[in-house]
Amino acid sequence: MSKLYREIKGVWSKGGRLTLITGVVMIMLVLQACGNNTGSGNSGTAANGAGTNTAEAAGSETASNVPAVLNFGYIGSNKLNVPGGAEGWGLYKGIIQEELKKYGITEVKLTGFPNGPDQTESLISGRLDFGSLGDTPAIIAYASGAKTRLIAQTSAHTVGYLIGKKDGPKTVQDLKGKTIAIQKGSFMHRYVVGLLKQEGVTDYKLVHMLIPDATAALARGDVDATTNNGVAALKQIEQGYTHLDDASTHPDLLGSSATVVSEEYLAKFPDFPKVWNAAREKALADLKQHEDEYYEFLAEIGDTTPELAKQVNPISDIKDTAFTEDGTKLLEGTKNFLVEEKLAKKDFNISDWQLQ
Repeated sequence: MSKLYREIKGVWSKGGRLTLITGVVMIMLVLQACGNNTGSGNSGTAANGAGTNTAEAAGSETASNVPAVLNFGYIGSNKLNVPGGAEGWGLYKGIIQEELKKYGITEVKLTGFPNGPDQTESLISGRLDFGSLGDTPAIIAYASGAKTRLIAQTSAHTVGYLIGKKDGPKTVQDLKGKTIAIQKGSFMHRYVVGLLKQEGVTDYKLVHMLIPDATAALARGDVDATTNNGVAALKQIEQGYTHLDDASTHPDLLGSSATVVSEEYLAKFPDFPKVWNAAREKALADLKQHEDEYYEFLAEIGDTTPELAKQVNPISDIKDTAFTEDGTKLLEGTKNFLVEEKLAKKDFNISDWQLQ
């Protein structure tokens, strides 16, 4: 600026109308240059009409503190390595990744787990940042001291099945004194214990087995019954195994999903719950515009048909918002049951765990 000022002074000293006009123009240029140098970046952007929107601006501010890689866990295993639901659809189509990029997240690493307890172990150890799993293992983990926060309950209609071996028990009452395979700490564990209590059945034995092992044990006759869910349960029934019961007739024993994030990750990205749920809702809106394609997607990851996928996981079961009144009520009932049965170590308020 000082150099320009000296040049203007020299021009002014020569006099003359033309020189005067030239000097005035140059002074205006100097003032403009000073203004551009000292003004805020936002003002310059707004003047050019090419500014980012509010979300992008907030994202750029947050991005410097957010790890570039987001580690997400889900229940299941499939060749596409994605979960079902709006989350899975959004990740499969890249909708969620595009939203997360605004906040500096350039990669989402997905890991499938055979059950909820295994996933919560990875979350507690720091190998995961957040995950989607059944409500029962999520509640048990939190009651045991896991530093997690509940940020969404995207489904509240997960049906557990109780399947008997061929030529074995025909009713729930027949399970007295029998051996039942369950995934310890899963929503199906809670379902079968609750069912047997309601039916007054005692003197039974529960053994922990993952679903593939339990299915094989049932086929050999090593156990009298097993829990299962989804397409796998329907396939067992089609193969001649006995359908003893399912949670669709016991609304209080239905399972629900839980999306939980570690407090460690929240310290790095406090706005993550809001960002994730907004991205998920955007994916859900897109999913509803492509229903047939969505069921084909579910069929591919579930190794089944679109018709069965629609029967087991209808779009109507997916929640539009992070939390609903009926979903929270189901969570409360599940938590109270787990505490009463001493499956959860301590009681707590769902509202203290939940982030809205």
